[in-house]
Amino acid sequence: MQWETLFLRSQFDLMTSNQKYLSPQTSYRNFLSLLLLYPHLKAQGCFVFKPDFKRKKVSFPIADYFNEGKSLSEDSKLRFDTCQLLWQQMKSEAEELQEELNKNLFDNLIEFLGKSHLEFQKKSTNWNYQIKSREIPTAAIVLGVNVTDHDLTFKGLTEMLKDTVTPYVVSLQAKECPDVKHLLQKLASQLMGCVDIESTEEEYVQSSQRKMHYSMAFLSTWYRSITKKTGSESVNKKVTSSQWKESPPIVIILEDIESFSTKVLQDFIIISSQHLHELPIVLVFGIATSPIIIHRLLPQAVSSLCIELLQSLSCKEHLAKLLDKLLLTTRFPFKLNEKALQVLTNIFLYHDFSVQNFIKGLQLAVLEHFYSQPLSILCCDLPEAKRRIYSLSEDQCESIRRLPSFMRYVEKQIPEKQVALLTHERFLKEETLRFLEELHIYHENFFLVLRCFHAFVSSLPKYPLGRQIRELYCACLEKNIWESQEYEPILQLLRMLAKDELIAVLQKCVEVFKSSPGKQLGSMAEKLQEFLAQFQSLDETESNEEENGSGSQQKGFQKTDLYHLQKSLLEMKELRSSNKKQTKFEVHRDRVVDLIDNLVRKFLSPPDTQTLYEVVYFTGAHMLREHLNAAPRIALHTALNNPYHYLKNQALKSEDDSIPNVAPDICIAYKLHLECSRLINLVDWSEAFATVVTAAEETDPNSTASEEIKEIIHARFIRAVSELELLGFIKPTKQKTDHVARLTWGGC
Repeated sequence: MQWETLFLRSQFDLMTSNQKYLSPQTSYRNFLSLLLLYPHLKAQGCFVFKPDFKRKKVSFPIADYFNEGKSLSEDSKLRFDTCQLLWQQMKSEAEELQEELNKNLFDNLIEFLGKSHLEFQKKSTNWNYQIKSREIPTAAIVLGVNVTDHDLTFKGLTEMLKDTVTPYVVSLQAKECPDVKHLLQKLASQLMGCVDIESTEEEYVQSSQRKMHYSMAFLSTWYRSITKKTGSESVNKKVTSSQWKESPPIVIILEDIESFSTKVLQDFIIISSQHLHELPIVLVFGIATSPIIIHRLLPQAVSSLCIELLQSLSCKEHLAKLLDKLLLTTRFPFKLNEKALQVLTNIFLYHDFSVQNFIKGLQLAVLEHFYSQPLSILCCDLPEAKRRIYSLSEDQCESIRRLPSFMRYVEKQIPEKQVALLTHERFLKEETLRFLEELHIYHENFFLVLRCFHAFVSSLPKYPLGRQIRELYCACLEKNIWESQEYEPILQLLRMLAKDELIAVLQKCVEVFKSSPGKQLGSMAEKLQEFLAQFQSLDETESNEEENGSGSQQKGFQKTDLYHLQKSLLEMKELRSSNKKQTKFEVHRDRVVDLIDNLVRKFLSPPDTQTLYEVVYFTGAHMLREHLNAAPRIALHTALNNPYHYLKNQALKSEDDSIPNVAPDICIAYKLHLECSRLINLVDWSEAFATVVTAAEETDPNSTASEEIKEIIHARFIRAVSELELLGFIKPTKQKTDHVARLTWGGC
């Protein structure tokens, strides 16, 4: 991508700005350092090199990158503006969902804070309070293993606490607190920066910070001095609730509790419990694994904690709600095809469980869709798309005619209509408008029937089409769901649902269809309500008695051998099946299943059956896989084995897999080490390196200059070997002192 290239180039320029001259080896070494610094960009194959000549940097507008070298500046700017507007809407929807999901957790935490220091605020002398005065109120928040999402949660938590509870909110991380001294120092510095203080108080704080006497006694003195003026609005001006005005608590958030040292935590908790009557401290633990980790980390200090366990929404449920808000809706026209959605969900499920990374991947898909698809200007709201259709240029009309879905549609038409579609622009624009309207109606019906069908299949044993709606959605995007192997067994299981289960599912479907503004499925809610009324009117004890069963049973109990017993049992089974009649409930149940089957076959066809689906569906799954599934080993091997692939220097090009002597030293050493076995003799390696480097040079081996060149080549070889060791390709070995061991491609 051009923007990523500019980013890497800027980093490269910063690394080389203070050097007047760079040898090829130094330049390539800086290039390899970029590979290590930015591993998430390796899979893109997007690397730069220092040009030989200086030129003035020219900055281009971001929208020009949508141009792709064509003369469609207005079109590229329109696509960029549409992309930006669409993503801002999707991003704001995701942020609102995040706030909505965190609201319950934050409300429970505020309620816990209100109970924790109620006696402290009243200055109570109650005996029970005196007993519990050394137990630190602690909220243990189980956030899950999606550690990359925790920062956003704690950021929102900090802002909420500062706005509604207390200005004294401190967030600590394990990497900042290797010991108690640094922990107290970080705690004091953040506490003193939490409030706006007057000049005299500021001088007091600064003088105290210069003395570096950080302790809980010092913090107690500081807290009393800050809260002495209870009527002061300068300290608590952000707090909206009156119950926190007099003595606001000090909330200390330990974001990654698993990473803290046991000794540091225990010492800090014991020290804090001794000053709890002076400092209203509340601890908040961020837990990624399990609450049992508190007892493992704090086997002794856990008795000094009064723990309240809070549970956040799981990352899988968060993802399901996010997909429901962003993709399973007609509010946003942009959609992902089955392979692209599968790439993003696989990265989520098998790598990090990070919802934020999923959102970033979705953002990349939106950006790439508008960048690579010229007709993405129609990927907007339907009224705006109608207006843009009639302003399409001739080239854009040709782009529509080249779409595979449009070509399939043309092939099915009569010759006269084919000629009109391929020659008359006005007729083409009218048809394009009709296609987009049909695509919008298709999505409305598709998502309604999808949710209704998911309500049925999610209640079946073993979940044949998946437990989550995204699994069913991916299956419907891939092919006709009724042609799958699981579909017929699903219908058989649905025909065996009990009455209470069927009524519960139908009630969910009625709620789904009631939210539909569509015309085709608007009456579906009424039909399902009629079925509900019929089921509720049936007698629960209704049963079908078999008239001829008693005679057959008497025959079965007669004294006989095994052969005649099996024969009589088969006759009884055939007699029952022939005489059995369906009850009213079974008749109505079959009618409901037939209705759902008809809806699925009519409305759940894959999107690639719709004309012009390419306008709104992103199909570049390979691009997402290349950019998001970084392969550093492949990128490093390519850079070292074939530097021409990235540097584009003709002198480095070799077709016969030879080693050019002008290649960077690390590339020469790397290709030579590939020819060696598990153990590499450094002397032989050095001689081979010198042979390759001096292949095109003719020097006198007995001259003084030749000795100097040998020393320089030897130094270059040592540096190349050190760099390969840094990259992890070789390591020293104790088996032989003058050998190194390979670590990759068959090494030890």
